[in-house]
Amino acid sequence: MRIHITYTGGTIGMIDSPNGLVPGADTKGWLFRLLEDAHMDSSLFTFTELDPLIDSSNATPDNWQTMIDDLNAHRDDADAFVVLHGTDTMSYSSAALSYALTDFGKPVIFTGSQHPLGKIESDATANVTGALNAAMSERMHGVGLFFGHHLFAGNRVSKSSSWAFEGFSAPATGPLARTGTPWHWYVPDASGEGWHDPKPYQRHDVAVIDMAPGITAARLEAMLSPRPEAVLLRAYGVGNVPSNEPGLTDVIADTLRDGVPVVIASQCQQAEVLLGHYETGDAVARAGATGSGDMTLEATYAKIMFLLSQGVEGRDFADWMTRSIAGEISPASAL
Repeated sequence: MRIHITYTGGTIGMIDSPNGLVPGADTKGWLFRLLEDAHMDSSLFTFTELDPLIDSSNATPDNWQTMIDDLNAHRDDADAFVVLHGTDTMSYSSAALSYALTDFGKPVIFTGSQHPLGKIESDATANVTGALNAAMSERMHGVGLFFGHHLFAGNRVSKSSSWAFEGFSAPATGPLARTGTPWHWYVPDASGEGWHDPKPYQRHDVAVIDMAPGITAARLEAMLSPRPEAVLLRAYGVGNVPSNEPGLTDVIADTLRDGVPVVIASQCQQAEVLLGHYETGDAVARAGATGSGDMTLEATYAKIMFLLSQGVEGRDFADWMTRSIAGEISPASAL
Protein backbone atom coordinates (compact mmCIF):
# COMPACT_ATOMS: atom_id res chain seq x y z
CA MET A 1 0.00 0.00 0.00
CA ARG A 2 1.29 3.44 -0.98
CA ILE A 3 1.12 6.12 1.72
CA HIS A 4 1.48 9.88 1.33
CA ILE A 5 2.36 11.95 4.40
CA THR A 6 1.64 15.68 4.62
CA TYR A 7 3.62 17.48 7.31
CA THR A 8 2.08 20.81 8.37
CA GLY A 9 4.11 21.60 11.49
CA GLY A 10 3.13 21.27 15.14
CA THR A 11 4.79 20.05 18.33
CA ILE A 12 5.79 16.73 16.77
CA GLY A 13 8.53 18.41 14.71
CA MET A 14 9.52 21.27 17.01
CA ILE A 15 12.81 22.14 18.64
CA ASP A 16 13.76 24.45 21.49
CA SER A 17 14.50 28.11 20.76
CA PRO A 18 15.09 31.19 22.93
CA ASN A 19 11.39 32.03 22.45
CA GLY A 20 10.01 28.55 23.09
CA LEU A 21 9.28 25.60 20.81
CA VAL A 22 9.35 26.27 17.05
CA PRO A 23 9.28 24.02 13.95
CA GLY A 24 12.75 22.85 12.98
CA ALA A 25 13.32 19.11 13.49
CA ASP A 26 14.29 16.79 10.64
CA THR A 27 10.84 15.22 10.64
CA LYS A 28 11.24 13.52 7.27
CA GLY A 29 14.53 11.92 8.28
CA TRP A 30 13.06 10.74 11.59
CA LEU A 31 10.02 9.32 9.84
CA PHE A 32 11.96 7.33 7.28
CA ARG A 33 14.28 5.95 9.95
CA LEU A 34 11.14 4.88 11.81
CA LEU A 35 9.90 3.06 8.69
CA GLU A 36 13.22 1.32 8.19
CA ASP A 37 13.31 0.20 11.84
CA ALA A 38 9.84 -1.28 11.31
CA HIS A 39 11.09 -3.12 8.18
CA MET A 40 8.65 -1.21 5.98
CA ASP A 41 9.43 -0.44 2.34
CA SER A 42 10.18 3.29 2.44
CA SER A 43 9.86 3.51 -1.35
CA LEU A 44 6.09 3.17 -0.90
CA PHE A 45 5.98 6.41 1.10
CA THR A 46 5.97 9.97 -0.19
CA PHE A 47 6.33 13.10 1.93
CA THR A 48 5.32 16.73 1.58
CA GLU A 49 6.54 19.41 3.96
CA LEU A 50 4.25 22.41 3.68
CA ASP A 51 5.84 25.85 3.51
CA PRO A 52 5.68 27.52 5.91
CA LEU A 53 5.45 25.03 8.72
CA ILE A 54 3.23 26.42 11.46
CA ASP A 55 2.29 26.04 15.07
CA SER A 56 -1.33 24.95 14.67
CA SER A 57 -2.45 27.84 16.89
CA ASN A 58 -1.71 29.96 13.80
CA ALA A 59 -3.88 27.84 11.48
CA THR A 60 -6.55 29.52 9.35
CA PRO A 61 -8.98 28.29 6.69
CA ASP A 62 -6.23 29.14 4.19
CA ASN A 63 -4.10 26.41 5.80
CA TRP A 64 -7.02 23.98 5.60
CA GLN A 65 -7.15 24.61 1.86
CA THR A 66 -3.39 24.16 1.49
CA MET A 67 -3.73 20.70 3.08
CA ILE A 68 -6.64 19.86 0.79
CA ASP A 69 -4.68 20.98 -2.27
CA ASP A 70 -1.70 18.81 -1.29
CA LEU A 71 -3.89 15.75 -0.72
CA ASN A 72 -5.65 16.24 -4.05
CA ALA A 73 -2.31 16.69 -5.81
CA HIS A 74 -1.19 13.24 -4.57
CA ARG A 75 -4.56 11.50 -4.75
CA ASP A 76 -3.60 9.23 -7.64
CA ASP A 77 -0.15 8.48 -6.24
CA ALA A 78 -1.19 6.94 -2.92
CA ASP A 79 -3.77 4.61 -1.42
CA ALA A 80 -3.97 6.29 2.00
CA PHE A 81 -2.83 9.53 3.62
CA VAL A 82 -1.48 10.73 6.96
CA VAL A 83 -1.41 14.39 8.01
CA LEU A 84 1.07 15.41 10.73
CA HIS A 85 -0.44 18.39 12.53
CA GLY A 86 -0.20 20.38 15.75
CA THR A 87 -2.63 19.34 18.46
CA ASP A 88 -4.13 22.74 19.34
CA THR A 89 -6.36 23.01 16.26
CA MET A 90 -6.05 19.52 14.80
CA SER A 91 -9.73 18.77 15.48
CA TYR A 92 -10.75 21.93 13.59
CA SER A 93 -8.63 20.90 10.60
CA SER A 94 -9.81 17.29 10.59
CA ALA A 95 -13.44 18.44 10.71
CA ALA A 96 -12.86 20.98 7.95
CA LEU A 97 -11.23 18.42 5.67
CA SER A 98 -14.01 15.89 6.31
CA TYR A 99 -16.52 18.22 4.61
CA ALA A 100 -14.28 19.03 1.65
CA LEU A 101 -13.13 15.45 0.96
CA THR A 102 -16.36 13.45 0.92
CA ASP A 103 -15.59 12.42 -2.71
CA PHE A 104 -11.88 11.79 -2.04
CA GLY A 105 -12.39 8.05 -1.69
CA LYS A 106 -9.28 7.29 0.34
CA PRO A 107 -8.57 7.40 4.09
CA VAL A 108 -6.93 10.50 5.58
CA ILE A 109 -5.64 10.20 9.16
CA PHE A 110 -4.50 13.18 11.24
CA THR A 111 -2.04 12.78 14.09
CA GLY A 112 0.55 14.67 16.09
CA SER A 113 2.09 14.52 19.54
CA GLN A 114 2.15 16.19 22.93
CA HIS A 115 5.99 16.06 23.06
CA PRO A 116 8.46 16.74 20.21
CA LEU A 117 9.89 13.68 18.48
CA GLY A 118 13.38 14.40 19.90
CA LYS A 119 12.26 14.00 23.52
CA ILE A 120 12.76 10.59 25.15
CA GLU A 121 9.28 10.81 26.68
CA SER A 122 7.65 11.70 23.35
CA ASP A 123 4.44 10.06 22.16
CA ALA A 124 5.34 10.82 18.53
CA THR A 125 6.33 7.27 17.57
CA ALA A 126 3.20 5.67 19.05
CA ASN A 127 0.89 8.18 17.38
CA VAL A 128 2.53 8.07 13.95
CA THR A 129 2.67 4.27 13.85
CA GLY A 130 -0.94 4.15 15.03
CA ALA A 131 -2.00 6.56 12.29
CA LEU A 132 -0.14 4.49 9.69
CA ASN A 133 -1.82 1.31 10.92
CA ALA A 134 -5.23 2.99 10.75
CA ALA A 135 -4.53 4.29 7.24
CA MET A 136 -3.45 0.83 6.05
CA SER A 137 -6.23 -1.07 7.83
CA GLU A 138 -8.66 -0.94 4.88
CA ARG A 139 -11.37 -0.40 7.52
CA MET A 140 -11.10 3.37 7.81
CA HIS A 141 -13.10 5.58 5.45
CA GLY A 142 -13.10 9.35 5.23
CA VAL A 143 -11.10 11.61 7.55
CA GLY A 144 -9.97 10.29 10.93
CA LEU A 145 -7.78 11.39 13.81
CA PHE A 146 -5.50 9.00 15.68
CA PHE A 147 -4.11 9.95 19.08
CA GLY A 148 -3.33 8.23 22.36
CA HIS A 149 -4.18 4.68 21.22
CA HIS A 150 -7.58 5.71 19.84
CA LEU A 151 -8.88 6.34 16.33
CA PHE A 152 -11.70 8.88 16.01
CA ALA A 153 -13.87 10.24 13.23
CA GLY A 154 -12.22 13.52 12.30
CA ASN A 155 -15.40 15.57 12.75
CA ARG A 156 -16.44 14.04 16.08
CA VAL A 157 -13.37 14.78 18.15
CA SER A 158 -12.16 17.52 20.51
CA LYS A 159 -8.86 18.15 22.22
CA SER A 160 -9.60 17.35 25.84
CA SER A 161 -6.17 17.68 27.47
CA SER A 162 -3.10 19.81 26.88
CA TRP A 163 -0.82 17.32 28.64
CA ALA A 164 -2.25 13.79 28.71
CA PHE A 165 -1.10 11.30 26.06
CA GLU A 166 -4.79 10.48 25.53
CA GLY A 167 -5.34 14.09 24.60
CA PHE A 168 -8.47 13.76 22.43
CA SER A 169 -11.97 12.41 22.94
CA ALA A 170 -15.22 12.06 21.02
CA PRO A 171 -17.86 12.93 23.63
CA ALA A 172 -20.94 12.14 21.53
CA THR A 173 -19.81 8.98 19.77
CA GLY A 174 -16.69 7.49 21.33
CA PRO A 175 -13.78 6.19 19.24
CA LEU A 176 -13.88 4.23 15.99
CA ALA A 177 -11.12 1.92 17.22
CA ARG A 178 -8.55 1.46 19.94
CA THR A 179 -5.17 -0.21 19.74
CA GLY A 180 -4.55 -3.61 21.23
CA THR A 181 -3.75 -7.16 20.27
CA PRO A 182 -5.77 -7.07 18.08
CA TRP A 183 -7.22 -3.61 17.54
CA HIS A 184 -10.83 -3.28 18.66
CA TRP A 185 -13.14 -1.65 16.10
CA TYR A 186 -16.55 -0.19 16.81
CA VAL A 187 -19.56 0.49 14.60
CA PRO A 188 -19.18 3.93 12.95
CA ASP A 189 -21.90 6.51 12.43
CA ALA A 190 -23.58 6.96 9.04
CA SER A 191 -21.33 8.78 6.58
CA GLY A 192 -23.62 11.65 5.55
CA GLU A 193 -24.85 13.10 2.27
CA GLY A 194 -21.49 14.28 0.93
CA TRP A 195 -20.67 17.40 -1.05
CA HIS A 196 -19.74 17.20 -4.72
CA ASP A 197 -17.01 19.45 -6.13
CA PRO A 198 -16.62 21.83 -3.15
CA LYS A 199 -15.28 25.33 -3.63
CA PRO A 200 -12.04 26.19 -1.77
CA TYR A 201 -12.11 27.35 1.83
CA GLN A 202 -11.90 31.09 2.30
CA ARG A 203 -11.74 33.23 5.41
CA HIS A 204 -15.09 34.50 6.66
CA ASP A 205 -16.02 36.73 9.56
CA VAL A 206 -17.60 34.31 12.06
CA ALA A 207 -18.14 35.54 15.62
CA VAL A 208 -17.76 32.88 18.33
CA ILE A 209 -19.27 34.12 21.60
CA ASP A 210 -19.67 32.43 24.98
CA MET A 211 -22.60 33.12 27.27
CA ALA A 212 -21.56 33.90 30.85
CA PRO A 213 -23.58 34.84 33.94
CA GLY A 214 -24.20 38.58 33.92
CA ILE A 215 -23.63 39.25 30.22
CA THR A 216 -25.73 42.24 29.13
CA ALA A 217 -27.57 43.06 25.94
CA ALA A 218 -25.30 46.07 25.45
CA ARG A 219 -22.19 43.89 25.62
CA LEU A 220 -23.62 41.31 23.21
CA GLU A 221 -24.69 44.08 20.79
CA ALA A 222 -21.17 45.53 20.94
CA MET A 223 -19.70 42.11 20.13
CA LEU A 224 -21.98 41.87 17.10
CA SER A 225 -21.36 45.41 15.78
CA PRO A 226 -20.58 45.62 12.95
CA ARG A 227 -22.46 42.49 11.99
CA PRO A 228 -20.34 39.41 11.21
CA GLU A 229 -21.21 36.97 8.42
CA ALA A 230 -22.38 34.36 10.94
CA VAL A 231 -22.55 33.86 14.71
CA LEU A 232 -21.70 30.77 16.72
CA LEU A 233 -23.18 31.34 20.16
CA ARG A 234 -22.00 28.94 22.85
CA ALA A 235 -24.95 28.76 25.24
CA TYR A 236 -25.62 26.71 28.36
CA GLY A 237 -26.74 23.08 28.52
CA VAL A 238 -29.08 22.20 25.65
CA GLY A 239 -28.93 25.68 24.14
CA ASN A 240 -30.20 27.99 26.87
CA VAL A 241 -29.54 31.74 27.04
CA PRO A 242 -30.43 34.20 29.85
CA SER A 243 -34.09 34.98 29.10
CA ASN A 244 -34.47 37.41 32.04
CA GLU A 245 -31.64 39.68 30.93
CA PRO A 246 -33.39 42.75 29.42
CA GLY A 247 -32.96 42.93 25.66
CA LEU A 248 -30.50 40.03 25.31
CA THR A 249 -32.65 37.76 23.16
CA ASP A 250 -33.75 40.85 21.20
CA VAL A 251 -30.13 41.36 20.12
CA ILE A 252 -30.07 37.80 18.78
CA ALA A 253 -33.41 38.30 17.02
CA ASP A 254 -32.22 41.59 15.47
CA THR A 255 -29.04 39.90 14.23
CA LEU A 256 -31.12 37.21 12.55
CA ARG A 257 -33.42 39.83 10.99
CA ASP A 258 -30.32 41.48 9.55
CA GLY A 259 -29.71 38.27 7.59
CA VAL A 260 -26.91 36.91 9.78
CA PRO A 261 -27.27 33.20 10.62
CA VAL A 262 -27.00 32.40 14.33
CA VAL A 263 -26.01 28.87 15.34
CA ILE A 264 -26.49 27.86 18.96
CA ALA A 265 -23.98 25.38 20.40
CA SER A 266 -23.44 24.17 23.96
CA GLN A 267 -20.58 24.87 26.32
CA CYS A 268 -20.83 21.25 27.47
CA GLN A 269 -18.43 18.83 25.80
CA GLN A 270 -21.11 16.16 25.76
CA ALA A 271 -24.40 17.74 24.76
CA GLU A 272 -27.27 17.77 22.31
CA VAL A 273 -28.69 21.20 21.58
CA LEU A 274 -32.50 21.18 21.83
CA LEU A 275 -33.73 24.72 21.29
CA GLY A 276 -37.07 25.33 22.98
CA HIS A 277 -36.70 22.43 25.42
CA TYR A 278 -36.56 25.09 28.15
CA GLU A 279 -38.15 28.53 28.21
CA THR A 280 -34.62 29.98 28.23
CA GLY A 281 -34.01 28.59 24.75
CA ASP A 282 -37.46 29.18 23.28
CA ALA A 283 -37.05 32.84 22.32
CA VAL A 284 -33.95 32.26 20.19
CA ALA A 285 -35.61 29.24 18.58
CA ARG A 286 -38.67 31.31 17.62
CA ALA A 287 -36.38 34.05 16.29
CA GLY A 288 -34.88 31.57 13.83
CA ALA A 289 -31.61 30.46 15.40
CA THR A 290 -30.31 27.02 14.45
CA GLY A 291 -29.14 24.42 16.96
CA SER A 292 -25.91 22.47 16.45
CA GLY A 293 -27.36 19.12 17.56
CA ASP A 294 -24.63 16.90 18.95
CA MET A 295 -21.81 18.38 16.88
CA THR A 296 -18.58 19.40 18.57
CA LEU A 297 -17.61 23.06 18.68
CA GLU A 298 -14.87 22.36 16.15
CA ALA A 299 -17.17 20.54 13.73
CA THR A 300 -19.78 23.28 14.05
CA TYR A 301 -17.32 26.11 13.42
CA ALA A 302 -15.69 24.33 10.47
CA LYS A 303 -19.13 23.56 9.01
CA ILE A 304 -20.17 27.22 9.23
CA MET A 305 -16.93 28.17 7.45
CA PHE A 306 -17.47 25.46 4.84
CA LEU A 307 -21.05 26.52 4.06
CA LEU A 308 -20.04 30.19 3.80
CA SER A 309 -17.22 29.20 1.45
CA GLN A 310 -19.77 27.37 -0.72
CA GLY A 311 -21.94 30.49 -0.91
CA VAL A 312 -24.81 28.90 1.06
CA GLU A 313 -27.09 31.41 2.76
CA GLY A 314 -30.57 32.00 4.16
CA ARG A 315 -32.84 29.04 4.73
CA ASP A 316 -30.44 26.75 2.88
CA PHE A 317 -27.72 27.59 5.42
CA ALA A 318 -29.98 26.68 8.36
CA ASP A 319 -31.08 23.52 6.58
CA TRP A 320 -27.56 22.32 5.90
CA MET A 321 -26.44 23.01 9.47
CA THR A 322 -28.83 20.28 10.62
CA ARG A 323 -28.03 17.82 7.82
CA SER A 324 -25.08 15.45 7.91
CA ILE A 325 -22.45 16.15 5.26
CA ALA A 326 -19.79 13.74 6.51
CA GLY A 327 -21.20 12.07 9.63
CA GLU A 328 -20.62 15.10 11.87
CA ILE A 329 -24.14 15.09 13.34
CA SER A 330 -26.30 12.17 14.46
CA PRO A 331 -29.48 11.66 12.41
CA ALA A 332 -31.70 11.80 15.51
CA SER A 333 -29.94 14.98 16.66
CA ALA A 334 -30.58 16.64 13.31
CA LEU A 335 -34.37 16.34 13.57
